[in-house]
Amino acid sequence: MNQIVWLARHANRLDFVNPDWFLTAQRRYDPPLSDDGVVQTHLLAKRLQTEKIAHIFASPFLRTVQTANAVAEILDLTIKLETGLSEWLNPHWMTAPPETVPIPALAELFPRIDTTYQPRIPAQYPETEAKVQQRSRQTVMCLTQEYYPQNILLVGHSASVLGAAIGLVGDIAKTEVKTYLCSLVKIVRQDQEWLLELKGDTAHLTARQEVIDYA
Repeated sequence: MNQIVWLARHANRLDFVNPDWFLTAQRRYDPPLSDDGVVQTHLLAKRLQTEKIAHIFASPFLRTVQTANAVAEILDLTIKLETGLSEWLNPHWMTAPPETVPIPALAELFPRIDTTYQPRIPAQYPETEAKVQQRSRQTVMCLTQEYYPQNILLVGHSASVLGAAIGLVGDIAKTEVKTYLCSLVKIVRQDQEWLLELKGDTAHLTARQEVIDYA
């Protein structure tokens, strides 16, 4: 039987639009989406509304939960918070382990969060690039096996999306996959082989948003 894995990077983040946000933020490494990022999430959800996705997994960072929530609303699904999809815990970016919104508070903000789900793969600060790719690979392999043959959506960050893609299709993902904001990667299992069908597609976004986000 076939299985489809969708990988989505979160939409645009507030500190990309307003870098000064970082200076006074309570949780400096856990920014919310920007206004145009919120718009992007609805376009992503519309793109996926006819896909037979059975489960949504998201990194526990606020921007990924917000992105996943838009899709969960339109597909009427819950969100499983998976630490294995977390941001790259790079000590050159973060001077300390990142503080995120506590799960109970996050679940109050986003009632679609499945509070019974237990993350399968941990993320530990600090991380090297090799380490984030390793845990992203472990995450996608674990989830595809556990939920086979159901189709799943993983909402993560640039590094975890790329790492998950490498985990399924190998090193070809390093050159083929693009992790633009709110982009989609589609990987299909046919028998025992994984095939890369979308490599970081942004066709669901408007031309204006692509100019804002990628220029």
